[in-house]
Parts: sequence; structure tokens; C-alpha cells
Amino acid sequence: MSEHDHQDHKQEPVKKTGCSSCEHSHDESPLPQGALVVASGVLTGIGLLLNWLHVAPGWLATVAFAAATLAGGLLVFPAAWGALKKFKLDINVLMAVAVTGAWIIGEGAEAASVVFLFSLSELLESWASGRARKAVDSLLKLSPPTALVKNADGTEQEIPVADVAVDREILIRSGSRIPLDGEVVSGNSSVNQAPITGESLPVEKKAGDPVYAGTVNAEGSLTVRVTKPAAESTLARIIQLVGEAEENKPPTQRFVDRFAAIYTPAVFVVAILVALIPPLFFQQPWQFWIYRSLVLLVISCPCALVIATPVSIVSGLTALARRGVLVKGGVHLESVGKLRALAVDKTGTITQGKPQVVEIIPIGELSEEEVLRSSAAINTHSEHPLAFAIVETARSRNIEFAPAADYVSVTGQGAQATVDGHPYFIGNHRMAHEAGVCTPEVEKILATIEAKGQSLAVLGHLPHGECRGRILGIIAIADTLRPEVVEALRQIHKAGIQKVIMLSGDNQRTASAIAKQAGIDEAIGDLMPDQKVDHVRKLVSQYTHVGMIGDGVNDAPALAVATVGFAMGAIGSDTAIETADIALMKDDLTRVAETVILGRRTLGIIRFNVIFALAIKAVVLTLAFVGIAGLWLAILADTGATLLVILNSLRLLAAPKKP
Repeated sequence: MSEHDHQDHKQEPVKKTGCSSCEHSHDESPLPQGALVVASGVLTGIGLLLNWLHVAPGWLATVAFAAATLAGGLLVFPAAWGALKKFKLDINVLMAVAVTGAWIIGEGAEAASVVFLFSLSELLESWASGRARKAVDSLLKLSPPTALVKNADGTEQEIPVADVAVDREILIRSGSRIPLDGEVVSGNSSVNQAPITGESLPVEKKAGDPVYAGTVNAEGSLTVRVTKPAAESTLARIIQLVGEAEENKPPTQRFVDRFAAIYTPAVFVVAILVALIPPLFFQQPWQFWIYRSLVLLVISCPCALVIATPVSIVSGLTALARRGVLVKGGVHLESVGKLRALAVDKTGTITQGKPQVVEIIPIGELSEEEVLRSSAAINTHSEHPLAFAIVETARSRNIEFAPAADYVSVTGQGAQATVDGHPYFIGNHRMAHEAGVCTPEVEKILATIEAKGQSLAVLGHLPHGECRGRILGIIAIADTLRPEVVEALRQIHKAGIQKVIMLSGDNQRTASAIAKQAGIDEAIGDLMPDQKVDHVRKLVSQYTHVGMIGDGVNDAPALAVATVGFAMGAIGSDTAIETADIALMKDDLTRVAETVILGRRTLGIIRFNVIFALAIKAVVLTLAFVGIAGLWLAILADTGATLLVILNSLRLLAAPKKP
């Protein structure tokens, strides 16, 4: 892709923030847009000054107004002619007719003022789009264009990042940006990942740790093995998603676009009727009503209305992208502003997702070591976090074990296998209960563990032949709350979320205990994966706008049925980025609070912009029909409304505020 094509590709989403009634075709002018606007403004000012001072012949002011109209008209009339050739009535045609009509009835000063102020409002729109575009393009500058590659003979060579193959080793010096995604081969350093994850503190990196393009190596040198080509890096994916998100129009923008498509032709029809009906049927003066129709054309310019939504959306999307939050479309940003309830998964979202064995309780003749050995033998086949904790504990204690035979996973409960020729099971409270091996004493132990918010794994013999099943031991496993959870949930509630519900596969007592610690309104435990989906659907039926927070992989079905799906810790996970509507690059629940807050701010700004633009037009239209408002006031009101809407929208480029 050439640099020119690359720039066009980057700017395409922002170009689409206009609409059919407000298209910009200023490229047809050989002079810069800004220069023409300044020339039109200066010449209009000279003409008005000459008229006011009466120090020169009247024709000199008329020449100044004509020159001002010509300068500003170079931005309007070619675009209007292009629209007419396509049989379209857009805002440029509307302005061209208004300016031409003003000259016909002898209002050269007002014609020049209309051209100048309209071209100024167009320049403001271009500036606003450029401001939002620069914010997006700043992401592109995060990745350096070249990488320092280590050759097989030990020499170093600087080559373009696009030419660096996967598995090549690159050198990252202190203070330099990391050009490609990779894995540290040697060296120790701290890396500033704020451009990708929004983390304020550097992250320590050592051999085996992942690093990402666009992040900064703060200190020390690193040798990194490239794991992804430049075009597929996490940063490249972020930029691609931001571009796609800008094209994904929210409902408000789609409505405004549909409205604008019929609005301009309707204005032309009404203006013609205003100009013709009073003189033809009520013997009113032609010039007065033609002038009223021109005022109608000018004040009906929909630019402030049309730009009300897209600049807000682009600004909001970019502000969140800077914070490590990828929103995959304006529709999702608008939806998150309407959320009333949140469903959250427990493991990895509310808790650290790193469970640890805290207690082993033998029941019967087995020792603690024997309970752990048999449990590890079965769980070595499993990828469940609790199984991993048990296996790692056995290894840390240097307990030798061989993988169990005849392993069978029991969804949502645990597993069965053969150890030393005997059939075993290891699983949760439900599995032990269904096996019929829970005695009152065991139930009491299980209840005590669950009341602490801990998970458990019950090891036992399955009934076989004449042998009755029995429990051999219980392992208590704790997964601590994330440090930011309590404060994040407080912010989420303060932002207007009415209810937060935790969905968990853990026992109800365990789930309730953890929910109480975290400050969650309600916890629902003993859930199978498909049951989580059902509960999210139920929440949607109750609250309409519901968010679901999970890991983006195991929770993909539940994320899909929610109004908005959040994937936690999506950095480096293409699956999480693809499945969720909103991907949080860092495992930090406060990012959800910030997203909800900014979504509400965006929605509020869009609503204010639309109502403000319509109100201004309604007031001036009323004044125009009663003969108070002229072309001056009409174009000033439109330009002023456009400027205020733009500035109001660009406020979102500031960092999201905390409640």
C-alpha cells in the first residue's frame, strides 16, 4: 500500500462523518479552503465598512461584495453544480440558490455575508473532522517504521517493520518504542504499556513475557522474538477496529442521515411555496416574500444537525482507545450510554483468576499428601483454573504422580478417572451430592468452606460393584478479589447502573460470599455455561439495555446475547477482540466504569447537540416568517450553532471523567 493510499484509507472513516446533505467537494478549488474563507471574510468586511463610512462610491462596495461572493463561491458553486449533475439537492445547492437570489433582489451585502459565513462553517466542520482524525492518526505514530534486527552472524540491521518476518529476533534499546509484537528472549526491563492498555505504571518484562508494538521500553535492553507480522500486531488491530468503528453508525446518526435525505428537497419545495403563494394569491409584494424564502433556505441548512452525532462518536471512540478500551462501533458506544444492568462473570473478572490451594482436608484413611496426589493425577488432564491450582500445588511440594487413566470430563461438575486401578471422581459440591456420598459431617465442612467465598474440590470413590462410594478428601481453593473491584463497582453504580449481577458456576454460597465482599447486588451460582446465556436473556427482558463482562472466549455466547459485551484483558487475544463489542485491553474493571461514564456523556452530548440545532432553527424560522430575521441572522445562527455543536463534541477527546 502506498503512502498516499494509506492516508486515504485512514481518512475514509472520518469523511463519512458527514451526510448526503452536507457533502464537501472543495477539492475542485485550486486555492486552499482557508485562504478562500479569509479572502471572502476580508472583502465582505471591506464592503460593509465602505457602506457604513460612505467615503467611496456605492459601486466600490458592490465590487467588494461581488469579489467576496466569488471567493467564497469557489467553495460552494462547483460543489452545487456537481450535485445537480447527479440530480441531487444538497446543502451546496441550497446555499447557491440563496446567494444567487439575494443578488437578484439587490442584496449584495447579505449575499456576500451568507457565502462567507457558510464557507466558514464548512471550514469549522473540516477542522473538527481533522481534529478527530489527528487523534485517531496519533495511534499510527505509536509504532516506529523500522526495527533493529539481529542477524545470524551477530550483526545488527535496521529494516522496515513490514519486512521483518515472524521468529526473527529484534533488539529493543532503552527508551525506544517496540516496533512489533513478540516474546522476550533475553534481558530484563520495564515497559510502558499505556498506549495500548492505558496502564499508568510500567510493567516488568523478562524472558518469556509478551511485548506489544507501540509500547515503550523504559530501561534496559531486550532481545525479542517476533510473534506477529506488522500488519497483524495488536496495535494494527486496534487501529483497524477504530477505523471500522467510525463507519458503524449508531441509531441517532442513521436517523439524522435519513432525515437529512428528505429534509433538503422538502426545504426547497417549502421555499418555492413561500415565494409564490403570497404574491400570486394574496397580492403581497414579490421582493418581500422572495427574501423570506431565501432566509428559509439559509436557516434550513442542516449542517449543525448533521455533524451533531458523528463528531461526538469519533471523539468518544478515540478517547476510549487512548485508555485501552476498543469500542467496535458507534452503535455500541451509544448503547453503553443506555445500560441499566450489568452481568459479570466471576473468575478473571471479579477475582484474580489465579486460584490457590489454601487447605487440604483428608477424610478417612488417606493422608493429605495422598489426597493431593490422586487429585493431581486426575486434574493433569484438565485445563480448568481450579485443576491447574491443584496440579501446581502437588508439583510445588515435589509430589510425584502419573496421569490418571480413563479420564472423563463432566461438564459443570468435575471429572472421573481411574487411579491405581480404582475409579475416582473429583468435582464440586453438586457432583459429590449427585454421587450420593455426602454425609451430614461432610456437608457441614463444605458449607464452612463455601461461606468463606472459597471454591472446593471433593475427591472420592465412585460406587462400583458392591462397593459404596465415599469421600476421601476435600481441597479448599481461594481466588482473591481484584484490588480495583470494590471501587470500580462503586463507580459503576454511581454512573447509573441499577443492578450488577454475578454469574458463576460455583456453589451458591461461595458465589454469594464473593459478591458480598465485592459489593455486587446479586449472585447466581451453580450455573452451567448455557444457563448463563439464559440469565442474560432474562436480564435483557427486565432491563432492556444490559452489559455482560467476561473473558471474551469462554463467555462468548453470553456476551453475544447481551446488549453490549465487554471482554476483559483482550490484549494479545484476537478471539476476545473479535467476540466482544467492547474489548478492554487491560484486566481492570475500572475501565468498564469509565466506558459507561463516557458512553453516557456521549449520549448526553449528542442529544443536546440535536435538540440545540433544531431549537435554533425553529426560533429563527419563526422570526423569519414574522419579518424580524433576515439573511444576516439566519446565517449567523447556523454558523454559531455549528461552531457550538463542534466544540461541545470535541470535549469528549479529554480523558474520561470519574463520577
